[in-house]
Amino acid sequence: MNRTLKEATVQRFHYQTTQELNEHLQAFLLAYNHAKRLKTLRGVTPHEFVCAQWQKNPVNFTQDPTHLTLGLYT
Repeated sequence: MNRTLKEATVQRFHYQTTQELNEHLQAFLLAYNHAKRLKTLRGVTPHEFVCAQWQKNPVNFTQDPTHLTLGLYT
């Protein structure tokens, strides 16, 4: 994951400030976690995988991961 983040940010773009880097990093992570379907997770996104695991065994979680789901009011 570190290599993926590095290739998507600092190796492709030049940032004038750390704020620019942080904004781009947040946008990338949002897209990755909610849109990128991964072969290692059998074709689901990381967010879908975590939500499915929460439904199977909620005792392993301290917070409900579905509160991070994108919607109209986010």
